[in-house]
This record gives sequence, C-alpha cells and structure tokens, in this order.
Amino acid sequence: MSRADTGGAEQRRLQWKCRRGLLELDLVLTRYLARAPYDVELVELLDLPDNELWDIVSGRRDDYEARFAGVVARLRAV
Repeated sequence: MSRADTGGAEQRRLQWKCRRGLLELDLVLTRYLARAPYDVELVELLDLPDNELWDIVSGRRDDYEARFAGVVARLRAV
C-alpha cells in the first residue's frame, strides 16, 4: 500500500468517526471536514462522547485539555 493509499484510508476513517448521533454535531463536523479534510488534532477529540463533545464545540463547556484549544477554536468557527 502506498503512502497516498494510507492517507486516503486515514481520511476515510476520520470521516467515518465524524458521523455522530447528534445531528448538530454531525453537521458541524461535516462542514469542518469540507474545509480541513484531515486534521490530526481532531482525531483524539473525537474519542469524547457525543454530548461532551457537543458541549465543547457549542461553547457550553471550556474545561477541555489545553492541547485541543486550536481544533476547538476551528470547530467553533464553523
């Protein structure tokens, strides 16, 4: 498998991981991926449960790990 194939597979995995149970979160993540097809910082953030992730993305919560500040700011800008 070539490096390009690996990158495509990683991007597809990220797209699949962005499919969420909350419609609002699903919409934000879909729009974000259209702008940034593969954001490494997003991968770990997606391990959070839907409600917790939505609270962070929507600005209801600001008590997340500092390393996620950049990606959270970008998601909130969508």
